[in-house]
Amino acid sequence: MGDRRYFVYIMTSNSLSTMYIGVTNDLGRRVFEHRSGAGSEFAQKYRVTRLVYAEEYENPTDAITREKQLKGWKRIRKNELVRAANPDWSDLMPEDPRAPLSS
Repeated sequence: MGDRRYFVYIMTSNSLSTMYIGVTNDLGRRVFEHRSGAGSEFAQKYRVTRLVYAEEYENPTDAITREKQLKGWKRIRKNELVRAANPDWSDLMPEDPRAPLSS
């Protein structure tokens, strides 16, 4: 597999009212797709453009398993997960999606 990386990520709308959970092997590209309206019909419809959480995995199966787990959680538990890692719900992806994630 080499140095391939996989990400489980959570994006929200600017109002934080809608949450999207996904998995990708290129987080910058995927965030760019969501922001440009090409990410998914759901993300486009609800304007889900703000990256608020991400986890990195070396194995795609682990990433997909985690994505399914998070999707099964109630919203309050997802909120707690994001809040623990990102208390201000800041957008973690810089304007240039190819730039490194903020710390």
